Amino acid sequence: MQVSVETGDGLTRRLKVELPAEEIEQEIDKRLQNYARSARLPGFRPGKVPMRMLRQRYGDSVRREVFGERVEASFPQAIAESELRPVGRPEIEPDLDQAAGHYGYVAEFEIMPELTLQSLDGGSVIRPQAEVTEADVEETLEHMRQQRKRWEPVERVAASGDRLTLDFEGQIDGEPFEGGRGEDVQLEIGAGRFIPGFEEQLIGASVGDEPVVEVTFPDDYQQAALAGKPARFKVVVKRVEEPILPALDAELIAEFGIEDGDLERFRADVRANLERELAQRTKAKVKNQVMDALLEANPLPVPAALLAEEIESLRQQMMQNLGGAGSEIKLPDELFAENARRRVALGLIIAEVIKQQELSPDPERVRATVEEMAASYDDPQAVIDHYYADRQRLAAIESIVLEDLVVEHLLEQLQVTDEPTSFSELTAQQQ
Repeated sequence: MQVSVETGDGLTRRLKVELPAEEIEQEIDKRLQNYARSARLPGFRPGKVPMRMLRQRYGDSVRREVFGERVEASFPQAIAESELRPVGRPEIEPDLDQAAGHYGYVAEFEIMPELTLQSLDGGSVIRPQAEVTEADVEETLEHMRQQRKRWEPVERVAASGDRLTLDFEGQIDGEPFEGGRGEDVQLEIGAGRFIPGFEEQLIGASVGDEPVVEVTFPDDYQQAALAGKPARFKVVVKRVEEPILPALDAELIAEFGIEDGDLERFRADVRANLERELAQRTKAKVKNQVMDALLEANPLPVPAALLAEEIESLRQQMMQNLGGAGSEIKLPDELFAENARRRVALGLIIAEVIKQQELSPDPERVRATVEEMAASYDDPQAVIDHYYADRQRLAAIESIVLEDLVVEHLLEQLQVTDEPTSFSELTAQQQ
C-alpha cells in the first residue's frame, strides 16, 4: 500500500492510497472459485459453470465488494502512517483502472488543527468583590411578592404600575402595517415591554378612553422594515387594573417551601441562596475573562465538521428551551455560528491544557460540586442521588470540575485585580 498526502484549503487534506492490485485480484479469483461450487446458470449443472462466464456475470460485483472491504480496512492504517488526526467522515472517491491493474482511492477530510499552547503571562483579570446586603435580601423578597401579585379592576385613571387591557391599531404614513394591530392586549405600564414611549402615554387614561399614541420605532428594532419610523396608534382602553401584593406572612412563605412560616428562617434561606448566586456569578465572570484570554492567545481554525455539529447541538437546545414551539421551522445556522465557533475552539484548547497538565477530576471535588448544586433544592439528597445514579450525568459534573481546574491553572499566569462592586451591579452586568 502506497500513501501520499496533499494539503487542501485550511484544514482539508487529500489522502491518496494505492492498494496492492495483485492481492485484490487474488481475492476476487478466490471468491469466484468458491462461488463456482454452487453457482447455477441455465444449461449448466451446479458447480460446472465455466469461470469465464462467472467473471462476466459476477466479476464486477465481486470486485466492488472486495475493493470496498480493502478501502475500509486500509483507511485507518493509511491515517496512522500519515500521522493525521481526521475530523468527521471522509469523502472517498475511487481511483480505478482495471485495464492497468490499478486500485486506489482518494479520501478527503479535515484534520484537527495543530496547537502549541501560548502562555497567558502579562494578561490580567478583574475579579469582582461584593457581598450580599440586607438591601439585597429586601429587594429579593419584594421580587418574590411581585411574583405572587394579583390584579383587581379599578374605576380610576391609569397610573404607573397598573395593567391595562386594550385594543390598538397602528399606522405608518397613514397606512396599517403588519403586526400593528392587537385585541385584548394586556400592558403593564412601566414594564418596558412596548415601544419606548408607548406605555407612558397611557398614564391618565381610563376605561372607554380612546387615546392616540405617537411613537418612533428604535433604530435597532428587530423588524428592519419598521426601524426608525414614526407610528401613530389608535388605542381603546377596555380595562384598568391595579396590582395587589401579598403580605410577607406565613401563608406566602409556605408557598416558597417554608411550611412552618418562620420568617427569620425564610430570610436566612433567601440570603444563603443569594450568597450562592453571588459566588457563582463571580466565578462565571472570572472564568469568562480567562476563556477570552485563552482564545486571544491561541487563535486556531475550527474544523467545519465540528462547527456543524455544535451548531446543530445549540439549535436543538434552543428548540427544547422553547418547548418544541415552531419545531417545523429550521432556525438558521447564522443564529448559532459565532457561539458555536467559540465553544468548539475553547473545547479544543481546554482539552490540550488538560492533556499537558495531566488534570483529572478529584472524586471529592466532584462530590462537593454536586452537593453545592443540590443545596438550593428542597430535597438536596434526591438531587445528589440523581447524579450518582447515572454515569453520564456524573460525567457532566466531572467536565465542570475539569474546566474549573483549567481556570485555576491559568489564573496562576494572569494578574488578578479585585474590583469592589455590589450584588445588584454584578447581576445587571451579567444579564
